Amino acid sequence: MLNKFTDFIKLYCKSGDGGAGIIHFRKEKFGPDGGDGGKGGNLLIRGNNKLFTISHLKYKKHIIAENGKNGGRNRITGSNGKDSIIEVPIGSIVKDIYNNIIIEILNNNEEKILLFGGKGGKGNCHFKNSLCKTPFFSEKGESGKELIFVLELKLLADVGLIGLPNSGKSTLISMITSSKPKIDNYPFTTLNPNIGVLNYKNFKKIVIADIPGIIKGASKGKGLGFEFLKHIQRNKIIFLIISAEVIYYKKNYNIIINELNFFDKKILKKKRLLVISKSDLLDQELKYEIIKELPKFEKYIFISSFSKEGLYELIYYICNILS
Repeated sequence: MLNKFTDFIKLYCKSGDGGAGIIHFRKEKFGPDGGDGGKGGNLLIRGNNKLFTISHLKYKKHIIAENGKNGGRNRITGSNGKDSIIEVPIGSIVKDIYNNIIIEILNNNEEKILLFGGKGGKGNCHFKNSLCKTPFFSEKGESGKELIFVLELKLLADVGLIGLPNSGKSTLISMITSSKPKIDNYPFTTLNPNIGVLNYKNFKKIVIADIPGIIKGASKGKGLGFEFLKHIQRNKIIFLIISAEVIYYKKNYNIIINELNFFDKKILKKKRLLVISKSDLLDQELKYEIIKELPKFEKYIFISSFSKEGLYELIYYICNILS
C-alpha cells in the first residue's frame, strides 16, 4: 500500500549567488560608473499550521533560491534574488547529515534562515582612486551556500491516541473530530498517523493524532508502531486505548506501558487517561470486573463510539487540561 504520510526527507538546498559588479565608464569626466551586483536570495523555513505532513516536498528535493542580478551602468545596483521559503508543519526538525539538530519549528509562521544568500560584487566605480582613475576590474558576486539537510517531522498534536491494533482509536478520532480514517475489523488498518481537529464550543482548536497500533516489541522495531512512536513525544496528553473485546486487560495495558517506557520514559510522565473503548459490549458487572483488574493509580473512562457513552466526558477532560 502506498504510504502517503511522509515524515522524513532529504533536501538539497542552495541559496542564491550574489550578482556581479560590472565594469562601465561614462563618457563624461566622471569616469567609472559600474554598479554593484544584487544579493542572492536566502533559503528559509517557515511553520504552517495548515500542514500535517511533509509529503508536498517528496518530489521537490532540490530547493534553490534566486541569484542576485548583475549591476548596471550609472552605479545602479542589481536587484536582489528572491528568497526561497520551505513551508513545513509545526513540529518539523531540520538536521544536518550527521543527525545534529539545526532548527526546530514549533510555532505557526515561525521563520528561520537556513542558508544566507551570497553578497553582490562591487562595480568598478568603487575602485577609482588617485592612482587608478579608470579601473578595468570589478568583483564577482559571492557564491550561495549549498548543503543537504534532513527534514524530520514530529507531530505537534495536543492529544495522542495509543493502543494495540483494533482498539478503536480510529473510530474514536472519527467521532470527535472531522477526520475520516480507514476503519475495518482487522489489525493494522491504520498504516499512517491520522490527524483530526476538535473544535469544541469557543475553545481553541485541539489537534488529535491517532498513532498506528503498537504491539509487543514495537520499541525494538516490530510492527508499525516503532516508526511512529516519535510522534507521541510532543503530545501534551496521551490516551491509552484498550478495547472491551480483549480478554486480558492488564496484559494489554502492560504491553502498552512497557513499549512506551522502552522507547522514551518521558512519555509516561505526560498527562494520560486509560480509555476502555467499545463499552456498549459491557454490562455493569463486567465493567466492575475490569475496574478491579486495572491499576489503582490510573484514571480511566469507559467510552463507546456506538452509544456515545463517555465521549462528552472525554472531550471535557481534554479541554480542562489544555485550558
